Amino acid sequence: MVSMDALWRLPVTVCRISNFLGERASGALLERAIASASGALPPSTVRVNREVDPAMRRSRSDGDFAVPELLSAIEDVREAVEQTLGVSCEGTEPSYGLNVHNDGDFYLPHQDTGPGPAAQRLLTFVYYLHRTPRPFQGGHLRVFDVVLPVHTEGAASWEDRTWRDWEPEHDSIVFFRPTAWHEVRKVSCPTKEPADSRFAVNGWLCRPEIPNPR
Repeated sequence: MVSMDALWRLPVTVCRISNFLGERASGALLERAIASASGALPPSTVRVNREVDPAMRRSRSDGDFAVPELLSAIEDVREAVEQTLGVSCEGTEPSYGLNVHNDGDFYLPHQDTGPGPAAQRLLTFVYYLHRTPRPFQGGHLRVFDVVLPVHTEGAASWEDRTWRDWEPEHDSIVFFRPTAWHEVRKVSCPTKEPADSRFAVNGWLCRPEIPNPR
């Protein structure tokens, strides 16, 4: 008989691609990111009510950061990513922004799904940029595995969860389902210079919102 304390442990699939845009394109994108970070970017918000909550998340964001070359490259690999993650993103629309993490910045465990527009997200992507050699430490993406009790409904405690950390490697991108619990580990940037930050274009492929009938 299976123990009442038995747990399912289900690894979360992450697709990671290195050297995604190539040296020239990634270098140009990094220079644009550095220029953006040199300005007065607002603090990042959390999903609930789009509020600033420094106990949950600390970073700065540019929601108007344009990345046409990145979106084109994502479209080129979309079919392979869909097959690996078991999701169809045909007809989706991208939503994204630049996030800048400097000394002491982080984002505690969270999901990318929820009420409102977040409910339309089908696929999460994170594209990383930084100077080389890497001028900061930490900032890993931690993706938590699914842990469920066999005999009861609901999630197990956080102490029961396992995870995998993914390095924020320059010109790399990761894809995963928005339902996955994940976090950004705290960044240490000794110089505190904006140009030495951990840059990431965070985004989603979202199903179009259907207007309410009148």
